[in-house]
Amino acid sequence: MARQLDYNTLCEIFARFEADEAEPEGELHHTNAYTLLVAVALSAQATDVGVNRATKDLFTVVDTPQKMLDLGEERLTGYIKTIGLYRNKAKNVMKLSRILVDEYGGEVPSSRAALQALPGVGRKTANVVLNMWWRYPAQAVDTHIFRVGNRTGIAPGKDVVAVERAIEDNVPAPYQLHAHHWLILHGRYHCKARKPQCPTCLIRDLCPYEDKTL
Repeated sequence: MARQLDYNTLCEIFARFEADEAEPEGELHHTNAYTLLVAVALSAQATDVGVNRATKDLFTVVDTPQKMLDLGEERLTGYIKTIGLYRNKAKNVMKLSRILVDEYGGEVPSSRAALQALPGVGRKTANVVLNMWWRYPAQAVDTHIFRVGNRTGIAPGKDVVAVERAIEDNVPAPYQLHAHHWLILHGRYHCKARKPQCPTCLIRDLCPYEDKTL
């Protein structure tokens, strides 16, 4: 675990991320808050590409909690059976859809506590929805962010909650909204787990990682 980088270095790192891609976007396809919530819930232990492939047809017929209830669990499983843990995920999607209809008038709530109370929705899922739909500076820490945060010193921490807190506490305010997307994309395409692309890295000269690839 690298030491926490200082404020000026963090400013330079995120300024470079912003210059490279000013408005980074999540890669899960969705049409509204509900389809985003479903997509993120389905993405646990699955790739965004795999989820997008499964939801491409699903979201043409279902885009509200009531439509999901009308579709039914059996038909839902037919759409998402290529995704890992699809049976359990289908059950959770049906349960959360029922709660949204009965308790929220079919709308997706905009509070972390309410989102996390939904079946199959953890803190990371809630943070993704808060950030991507309501543009709240929530930090959804996945394996990519955990790796990048610790490897680079941008946001070191022993667990995902500690890394989340490190981002919130140390990343300069102007960069908070897009911080988690920049870090996810950097980890997914550049600062990879096994073969980090250090020679072409935007922040190579600012990163203290001792095992940089040549």
